[in-house]
Amino acid sequence: MFTGIIESVGIVERVPDSKNKTLSIKAGCLSAELKLGMSLAVNGCCLTVTQMVEEEVQFFILEETLRATTLGELKMGDVVNLELPLRMSDRFGGHFVTGHVDCKQTICAIEKLGEEKEIWIHYPSFAKCYMVPKGSIAVEGISLTIGKITNESFCVWITPFTLNHTNLRTKRPGDNVNLEFDLLAKYAQKIIKERMGTNY
Repeated sequence: MFTGIIESVGIVERVPDSKNKTLSIKAGCLSAELKLGMSLAVNGCCLTVTQMVEEEVQFFILEETLRATTLGELKMGDVVNLELPLRMSDRFGGHFVTGHVDCKQTICAIEKLGEEKEIWIHYPSFAKCYMVPKGSIAVEGISLTIGKITNESFCVWITPFTLNHTNLRTKRPGDNVNLEFDLLAKYAQKIIKERMGTNY
């Protein structure tokens, strides 16, 4: 379990290919807190550490993960968001983030609003019921607040701090990002559907 509060960024050292499904990331000082078998959220994807060499951390990437997320699109030198799993004693600064990405979607526009930025992102039709204005969403593993919502896209407002301390500073219109919709909203929708199906 994660909270969507990014602790550090890493640099991609090796990307998965058809022969070797290893993703290697230079995690910097964050690597000192990792050990084999531990989970780490990379761009919002919960991955298991399989090997460590000093500050370089390696993960085996499943075919489903390559298909459903942006990890299969990474290139050498790309910046990725990193978050360690939540400790029970930690402050809860974001929202419940599982690291199980629902889909990857495209940034359709980025607008500058003074020092902040407004990022518009497409969403699939199935996800509209999971989003409300001022609700939570994880974008690239970052816990963000949903702004406006249209029939095809939604926006998030990015503070200068978040922009400078995550990989959002490298994103452009047309780039894909990982989305994880609010876990509580998904459970609420499931309960409503089941009750409507059995009682009405």
